[in-house]
Amino acid sequence: MALGKTWYEVEAAAEKYGIKPSKLLFWIEEGLVRCEREGKEVKSVNIDDVRLMVGDEQNDG
Repeated sequence: MALGKTWYEVEAAAEKYGIKPSKLLFWIEEGLVRCEREGKEVKSVNIDDVRLMVGDEQNDG
């Protein structure tokens, strides 16, 4: 059971972590961030996956 909001719209997730939506969409296409789609359009992303990716980038330098 999730204690907080898990799925965010692309723009909201990007804004939350100060990244560009295009970077987030790249991570989705690479299979690094889970998403929910409507047809081919990405509707929401898993914020836990985004947090992990942002943390990895900060650790890499």
